[in-house]
Amino acid sequence: MTQPAFGAMSEVINFLMEIDKLKLVERRTKIIGHGRQENSAEHSWHFAVAAMSLAPFAPQNVDISRVVQMALLHDIVEIDVGDVLVYDLAARLAVAGKEAAAAERLFGLLPEPQNSQFLQLWQEYETGDSVDARFAGALDRILPILQNLHNEGQSWRENGISLEQVLTRNALVGESWPELWQHVVSHLHSAQEKGWLR
Repeated sequence: MTQPAFGAMSEVINFLMEIDKLKLVERRTKIIGHGRQENSAEHSWHFAVAAMSLAPFAPQNVDISRVVQMALLHDIVEIDVGDVLVYDLAARLAVAGKEAAAAERLFGLLPEPQNSQFLQLWQEYETGDSVDARFAGALDRILPILQNLHNEGQSWRENGISLEQVLTRNALVGESWPELWQHVVSHLHSAQEKGWLR
C-alpha cells in the first residue's frame, strides 16, 4: 500500500503511523477497577506523567525532561516483540536481541538526527548507565507495583508471583529511590498477608 507523501515530514509521519501499533500491545496489568488489560501506549503515557508529577521527589541531578522522553520511547520496541512479563527472566533474556533489532528498525524510520537521538535515549534507558535512566527504570518498575497494590494484586495473582520475586526483581527501585521503596516494601508484605502474593 502506497503511503501518502508529506514532503520533508514524510519519514516522521510514517514513524508516527507505525508507532500507533503500540496501542495494540496488551500488558499483564489491568486498568485499576476494570477488567481491560492496559496497553503499552497507555503505560508509556502513565509513566511520562508519573515522571512529571513526581519530579519534586527526584534526586536533584535528574533531568525530568529526559526521563519523560525515555518514558515515551522505552516500550516502542514492543510493537515488534510484544510485552514480556518482568518476572519471566528467561523470556526477558531471550527477547533482548529482538528488542535491540526492533529499536534499530523503528527509530530507523526517522531521519537524522532524530533517528540517532531516539535510539541513544532508548539504549541509555536499557543499560541504566545514567542517573536519568536509573530514575526512569525505577519509575517504570514502581508503576505496575502500585497498580497491583490498588487492584488487589491482579497480575501477581494471575501469574503466581511471590513476594521474593517482587523484592528481588525491583531492588533497583530501592537503590535509586530508597524513600519510596521503604513504603512499597511495607505494602508488599501486607499484600502477601492478604494472599495477593505467594
